[in-house]
Amino acid sequence: MSKNYWLIKSEEACYSIDDMKSDKKTAWSGIRNHQVKNCILKEIKIGDLALFYHSNGKPSGAVGVVKVTSRPYPDPTQFDRKDEHFDPKACKEKPIWYVVDMKYVSKFKRAVLLPEIKNDPKLKGIMVAEKGNMLSVQPVSFAHFEHIVYLGKS
Repeated sequence: MSKNYWLIKSEEACYSIDDMKSDKKTAWSGIRNHQVKNCILKEIKIGDLALFYHSNGKPSGAVGVVKVTSRPYPDPTQFDRKDEHFDPKACKEKPIWYVVDMKYVSKFKRAVLLPEIKNDPKLKGIMVAEKGNMLSVQPVSFAHFEHIVYLGKS
């Protein structure tokens, strides 16, 4: 079975690569976008790798690598009335939102910043560089993944 590659976004102030490193593993919860939900349910697999990307930063950029370690399961935050991601339409018998567990792999020596990603010809066509792209989980080609890892480690 072939491996897929992803870019997952998190605002640094909400959940950073350092939080991920400290936790070692986390449920990638709080996603409330049907396109991303479909990716989680149909495409993301155990063993897939993802670039961890700090979004809405000044500047934003890829900062590390994480690995998918579980199959999709219902996001518990959708049922928790006290959680900011509570969804009153969701019920345990018919969940709407799903998560996968992510495990920390590595933190880059340096962030690969969005302007650099946008201007690198080897990263032409990468989704995160597209204007208006807001998806918190998005596919990345193996070539793009490898190049960003190379840049982050150099």
